[in-house]
Amino acid sequence: MITLHLIGIGTGNPDHLTRAAVRALNAADLILLPRKGADKAVLADVRRTILAEVMTAPVPVAEFDMPRRDTKVDYLTAVDDWHDAIAAVWAATIDRHLTQGGHVALMVWGDPSLYDSSLRIAARLGADGMALTVRVLPGITSLQVLTAAHAIPLNTLAEPVTITTGRLLRTQGWPDGATSVAVMLDAGGAYDALDPSGLHIWWGAYLGLAQEALIAGPLASTAARISAERARLRALHGWIMDIYLLRRGTAR
Repeated sequence: MITLHLIGIGTGNPDHLTRAAVRALNAADLILLPRKGADKAVLADVRRTILAEVMTAPVPVAEFDMPRRDTKVDYLTAVDDWHDAIAAVWAATIDRHLTQGGHVALMVWGDPSLYDSSLRIAARLGADGMALTVRVLPGITSLQVLTAAHAIPLNTLAEPVTITTGRLLRTQGWPDGATSVAVMLDAGGAYDALDPSGLHIWWGAYLGLAQEALIAGPLASTAARISAERARLRALHGWIMDIYLLRRGTAR
């Protein structure tokens, strides 16, 4: 039997881990650590830094290369095939290191429940015959870190919040009836597809890390500045993770 612990690590700051997450990492028999190629080597380095900060037990770490998603086929088909490939790599790595079963820990950016597919990938392992139990240790989400950094509430008074992706914002526009829209997984500038009139934006990159960057203001006068800063930071660091909140009408 394998018990897979999916551990939310916030935006990569070791301080974002809960005490339960730290206990699970130290109690594991194996820690999986994905590598995403030379262009994103720093993402593996962030995970290594977390382990160096919180580990008090000598737990083996198995690094593996993440499969790449095919960008030449339609998005949902590509993601489904990609998840199959990732599940196969997880299974092979676990089988190679834990022949008698045990506890496996995998650190997940943000929280495993929010625009993350670790749970869907883990479900494939069970479907393929692995004797598997999945346990989730939630982490601080990037939305929490964003609103804390800007010292704003996520929602306006008595109003809901819509959470979407950059791809959907670009193709479908402003969600019907929404007042506040949190946008994740934007490859860059999806807000340019919107009429900026009456919209305010709070943007953040590398949230909680030393290189954190924050910009806020009316979308009409701020969008170009965000896009330029995003491009500059990506070129400087070789990678970027960012998120933003859009709000119609009131700035708060």
